[in-house]
Amino acid sequence: MTRFVALLFAALTLLAGAGHAQAQNFGGSGFFGTDSRDIMGGGPNFFGGGGASPIPRTTVSFASNYAPGTIVINTAERRLYLVLGNGQALRYGIGVGRDGFRWSGTHRITAKKEWPSWTPPVQMLARRPDLPRHMAGGIDNPLGARAIYLGSTLYRIHGSNEPETIGQAVSSGCFRMTNDDVTDLYGRVSIGTTVVVKN
Repeated sequence: MTRFVALLFAALTLLAGAGHAQAQNFGGSGFFGTDSRDIMGGGPNFFGGGGASPIPRTTVSFASNYAPGTIVINTAERRLYLVLGNGQALRYGIGVGRDGFRWSGTHRITAKKEWPSWTPPVQMLARRPDLPRHMAGGIDNPLGARAIYLGSTLYRIHGSNEPETIGQAVSSGCFRMTNDDVTDLYGRVSIGTTVVVKN
């Protein structure tokens, strides 16, 4: 067992070194260089990478008529609330869409994926033709450790390796969380969960 742990640690150390070298090769500001904030996530890092959220998740008072388990996203506040019932919710800090990319509406979770792959939509490729056409899931992927898909839209709640963007308006319409927070939320919700997005 001790040898297995040592081998696992060695493998992770090698991967971390490769990820660091790759970040340097792409300008040191995430996988896509200095303009990485145009995409939906961050640069190379490990699960939970990049550090803790600057907005720690916490249980707060939340008076509403929403059923327990509902996700309520307030883009103006840059917060996501998971309704717990009894006048309470679990509050997370999120990154939201830049001006011109924010939206509102009600959807349901239609899919959940661990270490999701990413295919940039046509609209994003028109703005950033330098982006790859597809990226397999993993530590370099801009969707981070988990992705929660919203209805038939192109938008997701997903992880990010750039915790400094939490609380900011930086994305192309998706909602980003730290890998730690999105993993926590991922484990608490299921397909079919209602997601209400407010501006």
